[in-house]
Amino acid sequence: MQDFLIMWDWLETAVRWLHVVTAIAWIGSSFYFIALDLGLNRNIPGPADGEEWQVHGGGFYYIQKYLVAPERMPDHLTWFKWESYSTWLSGAALLMLVYWAGAELFLIDPAKADLAVWQGILISAASLTVGWLIYDFLCKSGLGEKPTLLMLLLFVLLVAMGWGYNQIFTGRAMMLHLGAFTATIMTANVFFIIMPNQRIVVADLKAGRKPDPKYGKIAKLRSTHNNYLTLPVVFLMLSNHYPLAFATDYNWIIAALVFLMGVTIRHFFNSMHARKGMPWWTWAVTVILFICIAWLSTAGSEHDTYEESEARALTQREEMLMAADGFQDVSWTIPGRCAMCHAREPSWPGIRQAPRGILLETPADIARAAREIYLQAGVTQAMPPANVSYMDVEERALIRRWYRNAAEGTTLGIAMN
Repeated sequence: MQDFLIMWDWLETAVRWLHVVTAIAWIGSSFYFIALDLGLNRNIPGPADGEEWQVHGGGFYYIQKYLVAPERMPDHLTWFKWESYSTWLSGAALLMLVYWAGAELFLIDPAKADLAVWQGILISAASLTVGWLIYDFLCKSGLGEKPTLLMLLLFVLLVAMGWGYNQIFTGRAMMLHLGAFTATIMTANVFFIIMPNQRIVVADLKAGRKPDPKYGKIAKLRSTHNNYLTLPVVFLMLSNHYPLAFATDYNWIIAALVFLMGVTIRHFFNSMHARKGMPWWTWAVTVILFICIAWLSTAGSEHDTYEESEARALTQREEMLMAADGFQDVSWTIPGRCAMCHAREPSWPGIRQAPRGILLETPADIARAAREIYLQAGVTQAMPPANVSYMDVEERALIRRWYRNAAEGTTLGIAMN
């Protein structure tokens, strides 16, 4: 069981690494082509829509863009799609490994909604699909001809989803799912709209037909949405490292303001790349939004009180962990070594919120975070950081012994995660 848990954690690490690398590739190519398209020199004769000279890596590049397609199909054509697909697939796998397999710890908040694990997972999966269907319907309606209004409605949809997620999931899961919700829209844009439209244009060109420019227009709209959504998605995917962002009653409002910050930042760079000047006012607005986020982060907390934690009904998993031999020793050790930071009101200087939102004050808290305690303080010495509270080898051995005793008393396997 213990070897399985360690390999499972390494699997999470490998998938997370893959997700980050593919996301870098996708975001990099997306930002590059947006900047390239906006910066093209269009004061040129001929059928090309624009051209650009660039220098990189000791060489010069001459690039031309055709609004619909060139007169003759080139022998070699590079399609930019796998970056998007790989990012979404690896992200979906990571969602399953962390939030579905660890639903009782990371996904479901019993204080908000009394959900079974399967119900939480079903809502998690279904919400991503529903979000794309609503967005796609809006884009294909008459709103497609009113891009500003469409963007406002998309913003309303994202805010509504953030609020909805916060009614049933943990704050950490709310942020992550809103990021996955948005990333699903972005990848679906590539898979269902942008790529099929480009294939139609290529097929027309090969058949000697003049491609319809409407397909490029539709793809351009979805690509623009992706451009403005990229920065907020990056923030949401990293938010699990920042309890000040997710461990507050107003986390969904923080997420909404992050989407607005994404718009102001991208507007500055889009204007700069298009040689339309540098709208410095966007940075002033961004700073104001960031200050609002910082204020909201301390305006509320999603954690139950110490008394509420003690009175809350235990799950089967928590009961099993608390009944295992060695729990009493661990329940005395962990608060003394860890609760100065992992508390509802941390006492360690400079710590305002429990790291990653993990509380370690009550027996129920310790049982709920058993897997993290075992990996971070039992198997490894990652916690406490720099061993500032002087957890000794005997105490770490107590943690390992307790967790292994609990594992031996169950056949649930992954339920221990």
